[in-house]
Amino acid sequence: MAGNRRWGRWVVFLAAVVIVAALAISHRGRDRGDAGPSPSPGSSSTAPFTGAPAQEARPVLAVKIDNVSAARPQTGLTKADIVYVEEVEGGLSRILAVFSSQLPARVGPVRSARESDLELLRQFGSPALAYSGAQSKLLPLIAAAPVHDVSPAHAPQAYARDSSRPAPHNLYASPRELLAAAPGASLSRDIGFRFGAAPSGGTPTARETVRFPSATVGLRWSTDRARWLVSFDGRPATATEGGQLGAPTVVIQYVTVRASGYHDRLGNASPYSETVGSGRALVLRDGKAYDTRWSRPSAAQGTAFTTTDGMPMRFAPGQVWVVLAPRP
Repeated sequence: MAGNRRWGRWVVFLAAVVIVAALAISHRGRDRGDAGPSPSPGSSSTAPFTGAPAQEARPVLAVKIDNVSAARPQTGLTKADIVYVEEVEGGLSRILAVFSSQLPARVGPVRSARESDLELLRQFGSPALAYSGAQSKLLPLIAAAPVHDVSPAHAPQAYARDSSRPAPHNLYASPRELLAAAPGASLSRDIGFRFGAAPSGGTPTARETVRFPSATVGLRWSTDRARWLVSFDGRPATATEGGQLGAPTVVIQYVTVRASGYHDRLGNASPYSETVGSGRALVLRDGKAYDTRWSRPSAAQGTAFTTTDGMPMRFAPGQVWVVLAPRP
């Protein structure tokens, strides 16, 4: 009888341990949030932004980079993990480059931020954001956003003018000094990108062109270089560090582009590219184009890309370009 009572107490004790463990796991799940891509750091096998071999998570730096003809060729883009191209006033394009796994010695020309940058960057947590000025009414919004402001007003030591170029297309920054001014910048983490072997299907494609109202982004597959070579407004996009810009994977993400509540000095409304929601995307890799769906339920979540049969769309390892194209 005593043995039975001792056995009963052991059973009760073990059951309690199991219940406590289950509650702890459930609590952690609620803290993370169950919908959309996980915001936790990159997996143990690959870097979350590029699919490169495993490395420790590093701080995230986003830099707004000029993309008018007077600003080309740009500096530092070859070291970016992700290059976003977005529409700005007058139908022109501008770049938001995301750095983490590598840092160039210099990056630029640095230009002004836009409201939609803040929504786009929410999926990265609280990254450092380098930019040169913004519409005055937008500055309070930037100050309230979960970004570490490393503009010249907050990190002047990181910037310098290049006398060989005309202003305002001549402001350059040191990424290392920018991150030194943002010690709390969030580390790289899962934003929804998946890497690996190409899915079945796809349409053999040699060229694609994205058209903004007053700018174009041309993409040409190079078998020799195993990447999509980029052109801006009909001319090859080169880097001051040498060579033509390009990436193994380019995502043409079709988004709603609407007028924001902000304007430039000439009174033109600043476009707002909506990156929360869902829609069509065209993913270019390995000389093929894949019809894809993108989905981002909320600003704090990453962007999932799926094939037409509902499977994750896998990118080729390496730098990723995302062109936020107006919905047709």
